[in-house]
Amino acid sequence: MKIKLNGISINYQERGLPQGLPIVFIHGFPFNNTMWAPQMMALPQEYRAISFDVRGHGESDVADGQYSIEFFADDLISLLDHLAIQRAVLCGLSMGGYIALRTIERHPDRIRALVLCDTRSEADANEGKVKRASQIKAVKSQGVKPFAESFVKAVFAPHTFVESPKTVAAIQSAIESTSPLSICGTLLALAARTDTTSVLAQITVPTLILVGEHDALTPPSAAQSMHSLIQGSQIHIVPHAAHMSNLENPSFFNEKLLAFLKNIAA
Repeated sequence: MKIKLNGISINYQERGLPQGLPIVFIHGFPFNNTMWAPQMMALPQEYRAISFDVRGHGESDVADGQYSIEFFADDLISLLDHLAIQRAVLCGLSMGGYIALRTIERHPDRIRALVLCDTRSEADANEGKVKRASQIKAVKSQGVKPFAESFVKAVFAPHTFVESPKTVAAIQSAIESTSPLSICGTLLALAARTDTTSVLAQITVPTLILVGEHDALTPPSAAQSMHSLIQGSQIHIVPHAAHMSNLENPSFFNEKLLAFLKNIAA
């Protein structure tokens, strides 16, 4: 389904009961909402499950390609308003986690609970900013395909290429279908994002943290740091997974997610 929010068209999917506990899935960069298919399908019908394409990704509008995590958070709140959801559970992976953390910092009254997956609260250090600039140059000079081939090697564990080649291929296809303008604009947004570490101690909603044991981009140490600062949070290390923990070990991921949501709903 597509709706107009903040002057652009945003694509979203919804399943479950309208009166159920709402959980909104926020994908990572540079993917789209289809990465959450194993979770959307695993949730019982009594939940209201929503996934959407962040602007510039999937079937949402690319627009001018000038992005910010602030704009992504604005779109998320506008989506909640459109769906008449006062308070939602947010589940974000990587960039989706950055968006979720900035959203709860700005709109704590709209968040019922948090699921932070393979993400971190810290802003990019100088090294990270320079790396993103290099990626922008590469996309501009070489196109998206080489970027996609390199990106999947960074986000999946080596064994995933052997055991789940279709999963890797689906994500690579999602990256290759993303506009170069969007990829470059989002890289700038990620490099410019604010540091949300200071807000962690202020989070009072139930929080679940999940991270792949082999995640090299947002490692378990980053997850542990968030866990130590968010009072009452839960953390689980997802075995046999790297950065795409929800896809690399969906059975473990879904087990922990469903148990968490069951407690929230109760």
